[in-house]
Amino acid sequence: MRNRALVALAAPSLFTHYSHPPRLEGQCVVGISQSGESPDVIAVVEEGRRQGALTLAITNQATSKLARAAELLLPLEAGPELSVPASKTYTASLVALAMISQAIDPEPSFALALTGIPDAMDAALQEEDALEPLVRPLLGPRAVVLGRGFNFSTAEEIALKLSETSYVLARAWSVADFEHGPIAIVEAGLPVLIVDGGGLVASDLQSIRARLEAKGCHVLHLRDRSELPEELTPMTLAVLGQLLAYRVAVAKGIDPDQPRTIQKVTRTW
Repeated sequence: MRNRALVALAAPSLFTHYSHPPRLEGQCVVGISQSGESPDVIAVVEEGRRQGALTLAITNQATSKLARAAELLLPLEAGPELSVPASKTYTASLVALAMISQAIDPEPSFALALTGIPDAMDAALQEEDALEPLVRPLLGPRAVVLGRGFNFSTAEEIALKLSETSYVLARAWSVADFEHGPIAIVEAGLPVLIVDGGGLVASDLQSIRARLEAKGCHVLHLRDRSELPEELTPMTLAVLGQLLAYRVAVAKGIDPDQPRTIQKVTRTW
């Protein structure tokens, strides 16, 4: 949004299964993968480069297949990711994208805000004990996670972490999309986690919170307490969400570092 550039997610099956990729000439193709070994991401980047598009790999493994496939490499250098679910490489990827945004459209105030990220994330880590009241409502089999704007993606990340580390069937929605139909699932006692980075969407979050509380839902509030601008709050809120999923897993007697069924590198095509 800062750069007012159109961005679309790739549909890897167009490249790998249907052999009918979109025309990518004049585009920039960015592949993001902590391991750099996901075949579907690699295939998209390879096809982009074949078509003459600018290709960039953002990965924690500078010698990976993805890193070799792309013309440009932005190594995360976050150190080894020891748990199966990615945590620090997710937030490192967010920081990398924010830095790219600043490089495209330099702005002194945004540059200053970027320097505040380490302290803000450290402060978020110190809030772990304050998350304890949110744990019990999430011990059940399902949950809804809501966000909007910059933190819709954070809602997706938190729902993913709850699912893969705590075995909670968690689903994320944008507040706007949720109100267009899925809100029909709400009932008394349903745990709904609202991811709140403030900013221009704060009134929407407050409105849905009041509506859900009136329905008897167990509404939980995950709020950014840093002084970062809204567009950088996904860094701190992701940390809080990951810590929350960790505590839910521990409360359920699950090892969050080694969840069942999944592996560190998922090789999808």
